[in-house]
Amino acid sequence: MSTAGDNRRLSFDAPIHEMEARLGEMQAEYARSRAGGDASAVAEQIRRLRRELAGLKQTIYANLEAWQQVQVARHVERPQSREYIDLVFDEFIELHGDRAVGDDGAIVTGLARLDEHKIMFVGHQKGRNLSERTACNFGMPHPEGYRKAILKMQTAEKFGLPIVTFIDTPGAYPGIAAEERGQALVIAENLLKMSMLKTPIISVVIGEGGSGGALGIGVADRLAMLEHAYYSVITPEGCATILWKSSEHWKKAAEALRMTSRDLLGFGIIDEVVPEPLGGAHRDHREAASTLKSFLLRALRELVEIPRDVVLQQRYEKYRRIGVFFEGVDAAAAEVLEAVVGSASATETTAATLAPADQQRPTRPPIAAVDVDPTPHGVDSRAGALETAPTRD
Repeated sequence: MSTAGDNRRLSFDAPIHEMEARLGEMQAEYARSRAGGDASAVAEQIRRLRRELAGLKQTIYANLEAWQQVQVARHVERPQSREYIDLVFDEFIELHGDRAVGDDGAIVTGLARLDEHKIMFVGHQKGRNLSERTACNFGMPHPEGYRKAILKMQTAEKFGLPIVTFIDTPGAYPGIAAEERGQALVIAENLLKMSMLKTPIISVVIGEGGSGGALGIGVADRLAMLEHAYYSVITPEGCATILWKSSEHWKKAAEALRMTSRDLLGFGIIDEVVPEPLGGAHRDHREAASTLKSFLLRALRELVEIPRDVVLQQRYEKYRRIGVFFEGVDAAAAEVLEAVVGSASATETTAATLAPADQQRPTRPPIAAVDVDPTPHGVDSRAGALETAPTRD
């Protein structure tokens, strides 16, 4: 019969757990040998085994597949927002409610102090045991959670406080009651309002970053991910169900989604990857919190020195740069394409792509800059910063 401890173990972690068990036995033997006399030989074996264990963790966790990264991000012992609050911040005063419906336990908000910085904190919370998870709806916020979050962020803007958000959710709650209360609209309003908050925003994906549920508190000037977190438009199971009509293809979906921290850093979606302890943050909460705290302090010190209007403009430009694409293929790319596909059709496709401009399909004319005020409630419009949109096929 499997124990609770067994249920917390990941299959690819088995060699690590075996070596940790041997290390525990040797440490017990060392204690007995020390009580009886010379224990130097056992001590040397322990030192050697610890080096081997560190090397094994490094080897396994440096070569995780995408689905294995998802398993680590969902690990039951991985630190959550409330653990990080205790370990990272010097003080924390929780703030509740959305002034409309109620208080959503899936999102934690409050005033915090991080060294010399006073900040507003917003983060997802999943809960540890069944009662906590039920109260937190397993980390899936309702509309009132996102309303609570944006209200606290607007309070932070009013008092000139930087905002720190921790993202850890499989997605916003998709139930009928949430949809009836305007789940999609509330998330969309959060995206718009966060994009125009005149105060620095730092977001960190500490575990799961699922879809609009993550984006609802994730529009930021600095966006980072813990090393073994993931950030995606949909969970691998949901993607597999849509594309392959079966959740059994979740491994294939995880690879296709390109949602790991290394992928997203390469795409320019995130700004930094925050390293985790060897073997993942679930193995050492304090070390994970210490590394995260160092990142937050560095980012805060950079952002608080920048004028607020410049912060706002840089945030706008940051998101304008996401999703850049180019029309046509250059000669080098065409050569690679032909080598990989290796067929006449690939050559014909490449030739068509590289055809002179007058032989290619016409593109749409550029969209002219327009004056639009997206903030009719007294907030200055930044429509003048709109640039000419790229042409598309």
